[in-house]
Amino acid sequence: MSNEESTTPITRTLSGAPRPQPRALVVVRRTDRARTEGVSQEQVAVDRLSGVVVSGIHSGAFSIDAMQHAAMMGVHFKPAGASAVLGVPLQEFADTHVDLAVLWSDGAIRELRERLCTATTPHARFNLLERALIERLLTSRRRLHPVVPFAIECFGPDGSGASVRDVTRRSGLSHRRFLTIFRSEVGLPPKAFCRILRFQHVHGIAQRMGQINWADLALTCGFYDQAHLTNEFRRLSGLTPTEYERAVQETRNLLNGHVAIR
Repeated sequence: MSNEESTTPITRTLSGAPRPQPRALVVVRRTDRARTEGVSQEQVAVDRLSGVVVSGIHSGAFSIDAMQHAAMMGVHFKPAGASAVLGVPLQEFADTHVDLAVLWSDGAIRELRERLCTATTPHARFNLLERALIERLLTSRRRLHPVVPFAIECFGPDGSGASVRDVTRRSGLSHRRFLTIFRSEVGLPPKAFCRILRFQHVHGIAQRMGQINWADLALTCGFYDQAHLTNEFRRLSGLTPTEYERAVQETRNLLNGHVAIR
């Protein structure tokens, strides 16, 4: 898992956390409450959450309303890595955010957050959070099914590796059994998971480009054509390529204040 601490506001762009994500996160805020809003075309949902939040795997974009700078820290779990630590199947909170107190006791979360907020350095805060998560992992009764890391490795980091059918055949499981296990441990069906990995791959390349050539990007990332990439990009991000490019330019300066600690 990786750790991040930031003092920059999170806005409705894909340069920060709100893009579709193939893994769960735990986020701790100094402020008491956060407002999240789904930005899919099908539904706009607003949630007001407390200071320690679990963000499940997301198949679409979402925004976090931060009207002022707020210090926060977070843990990005490896795909399927959060299930044992949190103690629940990840599919139970896919495409949503929940207070961690819903999964753990309210008293334990309140004590943890108080200790994190009073720690004097980022490293001290991350050490505290790491110890708390390791303790949960050691006492958890959930264990990751071995077929899940096998499948994730087969799919590859950009989701363009082996097909779901091939991985199912190589796993020795029935198609239904494989889908059930993968969705429980990862949070989404394998095809949706691979689509997000491919989107993340596109996003990573686009972030490094000065002016984005969408036709070349589509070819590089294995899409049929530019129209295919554009439609997929809009469906997963809630932004058109033009809106995305504008958002990238607007937020690059903000990200200079973002500090990642690994």
